[in-house]
Amino acid sequence: MTKAELLDRWYRRVYIEGDLDAVDTLFTDSTRAAGLMDDLQVGPEDLKVFVAAMLQLVEDQGYRIVHTIEHGDWISALFDVRAVAVGSLKPVRLSGQIMVRFEGERIVEAYNNWDILSFFEQLGLLPEHSLELGMTGQKIA
Repeated sequence: MTKAELLDRWYRRVYIEGDLDAVDTLFTDSTRAAGLMDDLQVGPEDLKVFVAAMLQLVEDQGYRIVHTIEHGDWISALFDVRAVAVGSLKPVRLSGQIMVRFEGERIVEAYNNWDILSFFEQLGLLPEHSLELGMTGQKIA
């Protein structure tokens, strides 16, 4: 199985199917994922909590791996995620990039960069144009 196929399997099982037990089969006990929360690397148990929280916010999610680059044990991927906000049924979109290192078929390192600010704006949890407001020095309330 290619790294792109492994990554696809990971996202489908964990984020689409909500199979949180898959985290234990796809991560090692010492795997840490950086970039999901500021200055915090999350391990398998933390990741299950993170995914469960995200899945409470959206439904009917789908994704597309737009582009990948593989080198040795590493893969870098650009994602386009689409979902519907729970309650409002408003469409939301999330884009991001990840870099993952595999040992065999298990993820041992992961670095994430997702447009979470825009995601929370679309969910109505932050004011519209929060980035622009912050760039002008205004406090986001």
